Amino acid sequence: MEKKGRKAIFSSRAHNRKTDQIGDKRQMNKVKSEADMLAAARSYARAHQEEELSLLRNLAKIPAPSGHEEGRTTFVANWLRAQRTARGEAPLVEVTPEKDVLCWLGAGPKDPRPLAIFAAHLDIAFADTKALPLTEDESRLYAPGIGDDTGNLAGLLMATKELLANPQLLPQQLQILVVADSCEEGLGNLAGTKGLFSRLSGLGKKIESFVTFDLYLPQCISIAVGSLRFRISVITQGGHSYHDFGRPNAIETLCGLIETLYHSSPAQTLPAPVTYNVGKIEGGSAINAIAAKAKALFEYRSTSEEALKIMRTQLEGVVREEQKRPGVHIALSDIGARPASASTCTATQRALSSRAAQLIYELNKESPDLSPASTDANVPLSLGIPALCVGTVRGALLHTRKEWIDKKSLIDGLTLIFCLMANIEAETETSQ
Repeated sequence: MEKKGRKAIFSSRAHNRKTDQIGDKRQMNKVKSEADMLAAARSYARAHQEEELSLLRNLAKIPAPSGHEEGRTTFVANWLRAQRTARGEAPLVEVTPEKDVLCWLGAGPKDPRPLAIFAAHLDIAFADTKALPLTEDESRLYAPGIGDDTGNLAGLLMATKELLANPQLLPQQLQILVVADSCEEGLGNLAGTKGLFSRLSGLGKKIESFVTFDLYLPQCISIAVGSLRFRISVITQGGHSYHDFGRPNAIETLCGLIETLYHSSPAQTLPAPVTYNVGKIEGGSAINAIAAKAKALFEYRSTSEEALKIMRTQLEGVVREEQKRPGVHIALSDIGARPASASTCTATQRALSSRAAQLIYELNKESPDLSPASTDANVPLSLGIPALCVGTVRGALLHTRKEWIDKKSLIDGLTLIFCLMANIEAETETSQ
């Protein structure tokens, strides 16, 4: 009976027959604990692993550099529109100007209930515009961005499909909004999620919580690492390397400025640690020419907005000092920012974090990795909205072209996603 009950709850065919629908409602009363929910969700994930793998193979080949996610946006929107609700209707799916895909599990934007948002990002950290290379062996899939974030996105879509068909598994007090968002990686600077929150604010929607599925199991992140990103440009007169020797060299000036940034201490105590990095340097024109132009990309990262403000002030001071050199012009440009966490931690945040951490532990008795990171969750966390980033695949070689994930980990991942999205305890209370 226990096996039969779990199959009924998580059957994508349950909405096709009236008797199955009644069976689902009766079985709801049997699933009263987190352990029951976990077991039922795992059974569903195992039964649908091949379907999820097929979806993932299709997604993984579609190029999606930040800001140019059109191919994946179209694929995901069409895939969601092809699904059906328990009434046999297509769900309400929207594509925003930022190329986010929104799928409303409920009455749509006019639904007065607060929102619980579940997301995964479309883009990957590579600029390919042609089909991405995908290879696999018996146990692994290999592709650029396969774990960050394509595998997580596939899991979110599979869970959404089942919840559309079985709305009795959704909470009564909240409306679920599923989002495949753009511009998470690199200089995308979270533009998709920033645009989402701006749009929802304009609609007057109250956001109860936000969970983004990103990175690897067992990561469970509720502390946002913010960042400030700059372009530092140096211009000098230039000249011949021999005849004009002694004139300011843009590359030498830029390198000296970076050296100062790496070794100078802030004027005041930092409230949290700060990291800094020069990620790219360009400049010069020829071996026998004094460089007239040079530029670098530079960033600070910290979990504290106040610490980032202090470091910005220090950077501006260093640039002003270098500007005093005759024949040197330096321009400092902002090229992006990711917000850090707000200082508040609400009871809802603690409950959300605790439940996700417990589910991760129950999957394989593995302690969750609570290390801070920079993800789409930065945006709500900076606004004081309860949020998490949860990894749902196992793999390695993040941000390399040889990134891989373990195929079997999709079972754990889909189980975790489903348990976080569904609210079985609230439903059993209302159906008794």
